[in-house]
Amino acid sequence: MKSILRISLKSGERIFVNGAVLRVDRKVAVEFLNDVTFLLENHVLQPEDATTPLRQLYFIAQMILINPEGAEQSTAMFRKSIVMLLACFKNDEVLAELKRIDGLVTQGRAFEALKAIRGLYPIEERILNNQEITPATIDQIRKEIAPWR
Repeated sequence: MKSILRISLKSGERIFVNGAVLRVDRKVAVEFLNDVTFLLENHVLQPEDATTPLRQLYFIAQMILINPEGAEQSTAMFRKSIVMLLACFKNDEVLAELKRIDGLVTQGRAFEALKAIRGLYPIEERILNNQEITPATIDQIRKEIAPWR
């Protein structure tokens, strides 16, 4: 057993735990005494906010955690998206991190992959502002995740 993980939640805040959605009615601290898969509400990306290639990848990866019953399907979509992104990005730092993120998901460490994807957002913003990725490529990725919305 790993060390105890303590999370504090505010009134009305939600947490996604092993596929279940919990909302607390008052400020509370929750201790996880064993391994658990969870996402805090402020880390959950809504479908309408998945507007860039990496945000779309994040959305797919979070589905692995939020919907354990559909994890196999989400993982397949994740793999397909990673391949497309590796073909689209030219930035060496992004490419190396995408490969590491793919490894994290392969190892069942989707939570860590989400954190790593969020870390790439500033680089992605610079790339998109410099138009290093074509709008057609972004549209193709959006079409790929459209069924998930």
